[in-house]
Amino acid sequence: MANMGLFSGTKSSKPLTMSVKSLTVKFRIPYYTHWGQSLLVCGSEPVLGSWDVKKGFLLNPVHQDDELIWSGSIAVPIGFSCEYSYYVVDDRKNLLRWEMGKKRKLLLHETIKDGEVVELHDLWQTGGDALPFRSAFKNVIFRRSFSLDIERSDGLIQNKLEQEDSVLVRFKICIPNIEEDTSVYVIGSTSMLGQWKLQNGLKLSYAGESVWEADCYCKSGKTGNISLETGANRNLNVDFSNNQPRYIFLSDGMMREMPWRGAGVAVPMFSVRSEADLGVGEFLDLKLLVDWAVESGFHLVQLLPINDTSVNRMWWDSYPYSSLSVFALHPLYLRVQALSEKMPEDIKKEIEKAKVQLDKKDVDYEATLATKLAIARKVFNQEKDLILNSSAFQNFFSENEDWLKPYAAFCFLRDFFDTSDHSQWGRFSHYSKDKLAKLISEDSLHYDIIRFHYYVQFHLHIQLSEAAEYARKKGVVLKGDLPIGVDRNSVDTWVYPNLFRMNTSTGAPPDYFDKNGQNWGFPTYNWEEMSKDNYAWWRARLTQMSKYFTAYRIDHILGFFRIWELPEHAMTGLIGKFRPSIPLSQEELEREGIWDFDRLTRPYIRLEHLQEKFGSSWTYIAANFLSEFQKGRYEFTEDCNTEKKIAAKLKTCAEKSMLLDSEDKTRRDLFDLIQNIVLIRDPEDSKKFYPRFNLEDTSSFMDLDDHSKNVLKRLYYDYYFHRQENLWRENALKTLPALLNSSDMMACGEDLGLIPSCVHPVMEELGLIGLRIQRMPSEPGLEFGIPSQYNYMTVCAPSCHDCSTLRAWWEEDEERRRRFFKNVVGSDALPPSQCLPDITHFILRQHVESPSMWAIFPLQDLLALKEDYTTRPATEETINDPTNPRHYWRYRVHVTLESLRKDKELKTIVKDLVCASGRSCPPGGQEVASNTRDKQQVASSREKNPISKPLSGVPQKGTVAVV
Repeated sequence: MANMGLFSGTKSSKPLTMSVKSLTVKFRIPYYTHWGQSLLVCGSEPVLGSWDVKKGFLLNPVHQDDELIWSGSIAVPIGFSCEYSYYVVDDRKNLLRWEMGKKRKLLLHETIKDGEVVELHDLWQTGGDALPFRSAFKNVIFRRSFSLDIERSDGLIQNKLEQEDSVLVRFKICIPNIEEDTSVYVIGSTSMLGQWKLQNGLKLSYAGESVWEADCYCKSGKTGNISLETGANRNLNVDFSNNQPRYIFLSDGMMREMPWRGAGVAVPMFSVRSEADLGVGEFLDLKLLVDWAVESGFHLVQLLPINDTSVNRMWWDSYPYSSLSVFALHPLYLRVQALSEKMPEDIKKEIEKAKVQLDKKDVDYEATLATKLAIARKVFNQEKDLILNSSAFQNFFSENEDWLKPYAAFCFLRDFFDTSDHSQWGRFSHYSKDKLAKLISEDSLHYDIIRFHYYVQFHLHIQLSEAAEYARKKGVVLKGDLPIGVDRNSVDTWVYPNLFRMNTSTGAPPDYFDKNGQNWGFPTYNWEEMSKDNYAWWRARLTQMSKYFTAYRIDHILGFFRIWELPEHAMTGLIGKFRPSIPLSQEELEREGIWDFDRLTRPYIRLEHLQEKFGSSWTYIAANFLSEFQKGRYEFTEDCNTEKKIAAKLKTCAEKSMLLDSEDKTRRDLFDLIQNIVLIRDPEDSKKFYPRFNLEDTSSFMDLDDHSKNVLKRLYYDYYFHRQENLWRENALKTLPALLNSSDMMACGEDLGLIPSCVHPVMEELGLIGLRIQRMPSEPGLEFGIPSQYNYMTVCAPSCHDCSTLRAWWEEDEERRRRFFKNVVGSDALPPSQCLPDITHFILRQHVESPSMWAIFPLQDLLALKEDYTTRPATEETINDPTNPRHYWRYRVHVTLESLRKDKELKTIVKDLVCASGRSCPPGGQEVASNTRDKQQVASSREKNPISKPLSGVPQKGTVAVV
């Protein structure tokens, strides 16, 4: 539960001496810890450690009924104030975890007498409790609630306790989403709380930051229980027969009420089509998309990454997850018409001609980018001094020069040397501030080239900022995407080489997408180096993103727990290991009777393997790629002993027409041979080993004796499923909070694939919202996810950009379609071969009615609700093929946003789905859904699927009894 602190006063305390009158503050908080863990309070004043956890105030545990209560008392001077938070530590006061949310604030009013005891009843703040105060809710969805007029200042105690047998109880509760002209009351069993009658209850006052509070004076014999909102009664027992504190400040966290739930649409920026664009979606198109979202009942628009990816200067750069710069925006999304209010006629004509030429079914990445940059250069040459000398540009430049200068210099050097591989740049291969200063000097001959990159980024910033502000005002959350990696030939690896491990690359673990895994080719992060400045590079990334977005998706969140790391020479993802991970030691293996490490770590290649794979051409393969080091045993020669070397040599052989089979088949077979190992030796420590993924499938393993097989199988499962859990949890709790605390954006995590058991508890603790795709269930034994059983802290969707659309998925497998129709739809009838609008409507309704906080739908799946939009082959609507590392990301929606806005029928269908499910709609999209039957089914579904710890719903105008 959220606890927004006690008071917001700022009066500072004085050092406590024997002559200063004092009072006692008693902390009290229920919280379950594990063996060896303790709870402490740490805060801004010396008595609480001055934010040094090692000097924090340890609390003592005691069991009360079924709760573990931590408490402790300190003496403070009258008028004491501070900020504080609770922390979990080990027996050496090493920090294990801490509560999320804002720092608690305490101000003890001077009317509290010398010697009095003030007891603070707090509740642990989880990451989920902090969500209403993220910008997505505070500044967009709940923004009206946060602008209420403050009725009372925290810290005011208007009356003194005149009777010895009276106790002041301060009720405090957080209601982040409430309509204006609404009153809040507490009612309970005592006369002071109205004896369960609303008209006699205790009225609370608004104290700011969504906190409502009031003081109640209890007298002997007048205690009892109280009930706040829905659910079980909250109990407050005041025992006047003992040494009862005379001041109790009761922070009751969040108001428990109907959970807030919303819906959204997902579409890549490049896929958007409008009447004004030049062959690709543009930032200013987002305003039209936001209008359509609002009219369709959506509170959120989700994009793929929008950073500059111009590494190779060809269509490969259409891959949006391989950033040239994690700060720069992609020039592809620039609207050139908006560059100048006085556009010359010849340039206007050029733009109109380009619109016709680039208006294709799919994005022509190279032609579109080249056209936009060519037009932008012409406008720049005419207006550069006017724009670059403006105060708006100067402000932009001063706020962004730390990344903007290196980015512009990198782009110049990339074009000058005709490569982004900065190792090929001679004396500029190694970045330095002195070299940068000379490169971007006003005296240089290429200064206008440098300034052009400033100019483009400035206009991209202006256009995206305009769209982002428009979305905020319309009540729409703009959700960005944070890629897990950066291109190894990027500005970031050039400027900050110590932050990356360039001799390794990241990949998806095998079985994540296919049996071989996928090598993404990104350098892995040097987390130890990043931690030295508290992850400043990450914090800067998130700060930059928050200028435009109020929510973001963390791509492959597992990478913050552990990453699948590959040697730089790998082309597939199979021969990898987790980093960090606890390897198998040579000593450990020898204790188990495993001795022959050379046999287990070298590719196991026998004559029969060659004959089986290559048939009669085995002699050619052996002669050109292998050498026989024992009778019937082979090894790869030095010039082809890695996957990259094999691929290079095969290409040469293919060019000379020396291969009997196809190059692809031969490469796969040779890769199978080089991957035929059981253990991977650590390149940094020869006495450490990692079990090869799916080692039981290799002939190297099959030919071992039974004892070795049993030992290695046991150690394999220990490595992959047991021994790493605590290490990965600790790693995530070091890295993820740095991201979450660097901005106030709402954070979601892509947690698909093989999920270690430590991941979801950490995500829940940090308030990270997970992802659920129905066809990729996280529950074991299920073929299809069950949306009605999803956790509240999730985003649910029928598909995403990394898989086929709903229509394509339905149509591609007849047997699977029948199983879905029988097990999910509940029908034994033969399902239609096409994904008809009725099928789409059923599946989408499943999702909007789910308990998930967000239901976010790809635009293609929404278009499938209407037959008019299903004329395009479903396979053409897929955004990405994860199994193809050279996939061309070029999908464009086949209908313009202007046309979609005019289609009242589709908007009504979508809006009725959203509204009937009880999900919130933004202003302008709140028309009541007409399908009463749907509403009844939703209500019934909710009763069967209660949601714990929800965000607050919207109390209606009038009087709200907090009962």
